[in-house]
Amino acid sequence: MEPQVGGISKTVQHHGNYFDLGGHRFFTKLNDVNVLWKEVLGDKFLKRPRQSRIYYNNRFFNYPLTAMNALFNVGLADTCRILLSYAHAKLFPSQEEKTFEQWVSNRFGKRLFSIFFKTYTEKVWGIPCSEIQAEWAAQRIKGLSLYHAVINALFKPKGSKITTLIDEFDYPEYGPGMMYNEMRSLIEKKGGTVSVQEKVVEVFHENNCVTKIRLENARGESRLVSGTDFLSSIPITELLQILSPEVPHAVSVAAKSLKYRSLITVDITVDEPQLFTDNWIYIHSPEVKLGRIQNFKNWSPSMVADKSKTTLGLEYFCNENDDFWNSPDEKIFEQAADEVSKIKICKRDKITDYLVVRVPKAYPVYDMEYPQHIAVIRDYLSRFSNLQPIGRYGMFKYNNMDHSIQTGLYAARNILAGKPLYDVWNVNTEEEYHEEQKEALESETDTNINAELSMIMRHSPEQTEKEEEEK
Repeated sequence: MEPQVGGISKTVQHHGNYFDLGGHRFFTKLNDVNVLWKEVLGDKFLKRPRQSRIYYNNRFFNYPLTAMNALFNVGLADTCRILLSYAHAKLFPSQEEKTFEQWVSNRFGKRLFSIFFKTYTEKVWGIPCSEIQAEWAAQRIKGLSLYHAVINALFKPKGSKITTLIDEFDYPEYGPGMMYNEMRSLIEKKGGTVSVQEKVVEVFHENNCVTKIRLENARGESRLVSGTDFLSSIPITELLQILSPEVPHAVSVAAKSLKYRSLITVDITVDEPQLFTDNWIYIHSPEVKLGRIQNFKNWSPSMVADKSKTTLGLEYFCNENDDFWNSPDEKIFEQAADEVSKIKICKRDKITDYLVVRVPKAYPVYDMEYPQHIAVIRDYLSRFSNLQPIGRYGMFKYNNMDHSIQTGLYAARNILAGKPLYDVWNVNTEEEYHEEQKEALESETDTNINAELSMIMRHSPEQTEKEEEEK
């Protein structure tokens, strides 16, 4: 729909600088995705050390934790309260884990939850932690507890690593947009077509089969495109609105009940060669609306045009079409400049340039009603024989970038095989992410897919024509 590919993982260019929409690490345990990334970009990745901190109560906390830093910043008295709170959580855990607050408190204790999780999480989602599904925590904080965090801080154990606490990652030299621009180029070199600046406005179907779609460009001109198979990364709520004939009333109600949280990035150029060494900083302090800061020079020096300057991405979470979203760019920048100065990241008068980028529907909200609504929608979409939702938008699922790509790979393999060998909805579930199970699944399904592809190739039009000639 936009002039460039990449969606919420695109890279925005402004006055020679490159800005990532949130900082996208290229790290995965999914071998399929690793292979694809290397196939597309090869040696254009940089190996980057991961460094991030939490800003809270006018202090910076290392994340992952380091023992002395945490003890010094929190203080001995509060450290004792945190440990007592953790002990209480272990002895008397919440008997149910339906909410984010219950899930985190059971693993970290209420005290640490209130300091390091509550404020930031509520900035992101705009609702209390008691109204957020525990499922989101399980997806985003895999394998981490206070015990594991402290062990990691004290001993830096080798071997099995906690997903949340990786030490380094790959990153394209000019941001993640390099990956998707190159994918587009490779598709076109192979004879495929990638349309941009066209929006899908209608999806026609009959007998549980999509037959064609209507596209509309910025000038209001439309065209129809027919096909045999369709993958949808459109926000699932919008897909259900443009299906023709219309979806049943219950499905429409479920779609309208799902909520998204949107993102605004204020990308600034600062007349300083270096401000801090982190890739990003989480802003947990409640006195500012600012949620997170990216330092793009520390992601890749090539993203900054003038090496004597530093570029930062200031992230604000909001609702689409709320007052903040609808504010003029200049007003949003003024607030961002005031806040970044207030927490002493940089001086306001050192900011020489800015760009405001609005990212709608960046985060699917896992509120308490979400499971029942998504169940209705999944049941309805499962009836279609040739329509597969993929990605974060398409599945209303808080996938990381690698998980979103995996759903696309699974959907493509299902098309090639002519039957559903893979369930795209199983990507990024707790069972799926365990490597032993993943490797066993891949070993079995790779054999199946190779057999299926061999069958398809044996019956390609060219092969059939050759066989006819030989006869």
